[in-house]
Amino acid sequence: LQKLIHLLQATDDPLIQEQALITLSNSAAFSVNQDIIRNLDGLSIIGGMLSDCVPKVKEKALNALNNLSMNIKNQEEIQVYITQVCRNVESAPLNSDLQLAGLRLLTNMSVTSDYHHKMINSIPCFLHLLSEGTERTQIQVLKVLVNLSANPAMTRHLLRAQV
Repeated sequence: LQKLIHLLQATDDPLIQEQALITLSNSAAFSVNQDIIRNLDGLSIIGGMLSDCVPKVKEKALNALNNLSMNIKNQEEIQVYITQVCRNVESAPLNSDLQLAGLRLLTNMSVTSDYHHKMINSIPCFLHLLSEGTERTQIQVLKVLVNLSANPAMTRHLLRAQV
């Protein structure tokens, strides 16, 4: 894992970055690896890939963060990227794998109400995706919206959103 994280930092080759991110994502399926990746500063390195200009690299970084977000300590570090993830979802092509990867991460990050406030500005986008997206996109957006709606503090924001 340490070598993969170092490789991710050391290369600018998008194909190598994608493969390293896929391997880290698969490794994150095991809870012991989630802690190891966090302790190796892997979350910030993977999070840094969200600003990459190559959509496939962003998508693979989102998938890795999604798998890593199954852990409360990791969520505490990943939450700093929520606004950026929301921007990626909004700017990604409609129904793209990149958009779906961002929505999956937002679903995990919205299971508890701790970070809902960071998603308020994206509610109009979520509602737009609900009306314009394919079934896969709609299902993923509904998961985020259901999580947000479970928080009474979000009711006003959800009901006042411009669609």
